[in-house]
Amino acid sequence: MKILVAGGAGYIGSHTAKALARAGHEPVVVDNFCHGHRWAVRWGALEEIDLADSAGLRHVFEKHSIGAVIHFAALIAVGESVEEPAKYFRNNVVNTMNLLDAMREAGVGRIVFSSTAAVYGDPQTPLLSEDHPKQPVNPYGESKLMVERLLHWYGNAYGLAWTALRYFNAAGADAEGEIGEWHHPESHLIPLAIAAAHGDRAELQVFGTDYPTPDGTAVRDYIHVTDLAAAHVKALDRLERGGSSLALNLGTGQGHSVREVIAAVEQAGGRKVPHRLCPRRAGDAPVLVADASRAYRELDWTPRCSELPGVVRSAWDWYAAARNGGRR
Repeated sequence: MKILVAGGAGYIGSHTAKALARAGHEPVVVDNFCHGHRWAVRWGALEEIDLADSAGLRHVFEKHSIGAVIHFAALIAVGESVEEPAKYFRNNVVNTMNLLDAMREAGVGRIVFSSTAAVYGDPQTPLLSEDHPKQPVNPYGESKLMVERLLHWYGNAYGLAWTALRYFNAAGADAEGEIGEWHHPESHLIPLAIAAAHGDRAELQVFGTDYPTPDGTAVRDYIHVTDLAAAHVKALDRLERGGSSLALNLGTGQGHSVREVIAAVEQAGGRKVPHRLCPRRAGDAPVLVADASRAYRELDWTPRCSELPGVVRSAWDWYAAARNGGRR
């Protein structure tokens, strides 16, 4: 089946395109290269358009006889979303409506949506389940929740079958070294720590050392990008079999602190991570860890690559190779 992968030149989208191809599907990548990379499009066709281009989207559906959609295309910088909410709601919500309407016109009725744990807001329990209250604390999380509501109502009115996958902290890189994480600018902890260890950054800033956690630094749930990609393929297969629409957490259920991540990077690379201790950032929760048991049941999925040392090792190997190859 041909699968339209919106944002398929990005980090998680490119890994999912590879997983789709391995599962026997044919990805059709749609990307405007706002943040994606041409070198990451290695599986299936490429259509370089923006989701704001309704006519262009209709042409893609007609040209490729699309059978289903996996939707990653979004702006994701939390801080920027607070400063420029209009930009985020227009790109993440309005453009998604364009995609959903193009699907309706083409008679495509299944979509897997890249959502986020940011829909929950401040955690009220140690493990966040899908039943946790949804109270986003920034426009990025709000935009993702708005799309989830769109999916719900499009499902009710038009019969759209959907799955929203709420990620925790995506990390790591492809085991074969073909693709990996390379953001401009980078905001994720593991690649920032690796860059500091290589001397590409003067230091890593550690925000907050007085949290109520075992070592005082914030704790997050790191899920390997290959495991995320596998979950998307399984979610698509579930919809193909007639599975009901629902939202699912994707995580490991295990948290690791910033200090633990630094130690893992130092172990993987055999060199120190220069870092500076800084005050907490506003809005950062002490602990964000997934209860992903529903995804384990519904998708018959479990993380297989997400032990922290392996996650960090794959990210280190990718960074070193990409750095030497000039992908910066």
